Formats: sequence, structure tokens, C-alpha cells
Amino acid sequence: MTRQFFVGGNFKLNPTTLQAGTALVSGLNSADLDPSTEVVIAPPTIYLLSVKDSISNNVKIAAQNCYFKESGAFTGEISPKQLVDAGIPYVILGHSERRTIFHEDSALVATKTRAAIDAGLKVILCIGETLEQREAGKTAEVCEAQLKAVVDVTKDVDWSKVVIAYEPVWAIGTGKVATSAQAQQAHADVRAYLSKAVSADVAAKVQILYGGSVTAANCKELARQPDVDGFLVGGASLKPEFADIINARK
Repeated sequence: MTRQFFVGGNFKLNPTTLQAGTALVSGLNSADLDPSTEVVIAPPTIYLLSVKDSISNNVKIAAQNCYFKESGAFTGEISPKQLVDAGIPYVILGHSERRTIFHEDSALVATKTRAAIDAGLKVILCIGETLEQREAGKTAEVCEAQLKAVVDVTKDVDWSKVVIAYEPVWAIGTGKVATSAQAQQAHADVRAYLSKAVSADVAAKVQILYGGSVTAANCKELARQPDVDGFLVGGASLKPEFADIINARK
């Protein structure tokens, strides 16, 4: 099955000035991007609306996180309903930095995913193992456990609103990259699990992205793998080479 290539840019807590953010947007607006690739960028929350209003080139916007309540006494949070009202179509959930630094477990990520889908958002759902878990041969087990929490609170139809991002924790921001064979195997295992746990149709249709020190130098080889449907890019999304990554299959 042909799945649309998808490239997300997770800016994380960058840039630190509106001027720098404007420069990033200008660079994307002037770049020659592959029109067959879906492109989504996730700026910091404070810049979501300004970026949404200034981005062109058919680039969509994602929030980097959201809560599972639509309103209330939750200082510092942003709700799925607020994102939808603001015209933000995507949200990233379950990123390893949320899981490790902010101690979000898979049950909370699943609750957030359910709330986001119910509000009308599309979810970029992040999963992935630590170096210790990979060395212990537990990559598939860890990814399945993280996915199972979401499987347990969703129906087959909900998966049309989910893009999975496999991000090995040991490769995020470290310069280490899973080999194309390692990425392909992890993605194939995820697809096999979804076929068993949800349905063969969902497994065949869901987009599975690779994230972890993706650059212009390694993206083309990774993009050739049959179960790699795109990338969730961190540091390189802040550089001109992001356009080259978007065009990995061009």
C-alpha cells in the first residue's frame, strides 16, 4: 500500500526569539518542497498562532503537547479544544522528553490521545526504547507496551487520526542514528503488532515515522525502507537542510 510521505519538524524549545522564528518560516516559505509530502512543523506554544498565520507552502502546524481536559484549573496547560479553536490540526504526544523529563507514563499519553482525537485533532504519537532496553533486546516489547495503552482506549476508526513516530531514545539529539535496517525492523514490528492488536487494514494504512538524529545526509537511505513513511525531525528542522529531508523521496 502506498502511504503518503510525512515529515514533521519538532522545534522543541526553539527558537528563543520571534525574529528567529520568522526567519525559519521565511526559509520554508521560499524552499522548493516536494508537494507530495505532508509537512507539519511544531513551534513552541507561544509562537503557534504567528507561525500558523505566516507559513505557506501547504505546511501544517502542530502543538508539541496538550492536556486531556478541555478547560479548568490547570495552570500552564493547553487543551485540545483550544488548539482546535485556534486552527491547529496536529499535536505531538508521548515524546520521550515528555515521558522521561516530565514523567508522563503510557496511560497518561493514552488519555491525552483519546482527548485529542475526541476534540478533532490529529495525533503524532511517539514511541521508542532506551539504549538499555535495545541492548536487552526489548525494542519490540517496549514499543508494543507503549502502543497497547493507546490501543486500549481507541477504536479502529480512530487510527486514521494517528501518525506513529518511532523515536529510539538513544538516538534523539545524540548524533547516533538507527541503521536503516534497525529502523525498518522496528517499524515492521510495530506494523505487525497493530495488525494483531487492531486490524490488518489499520496496520497497512498507518504512517510510521522515524525520529532520531535525522539529517540530510542519512534521510534518503532511511526513506527507501518500505515501512519508513517519513520522519519526525528535531535539531535539523531548525536548519536549511530541513528542506532536503522533506524532499528525501523527491
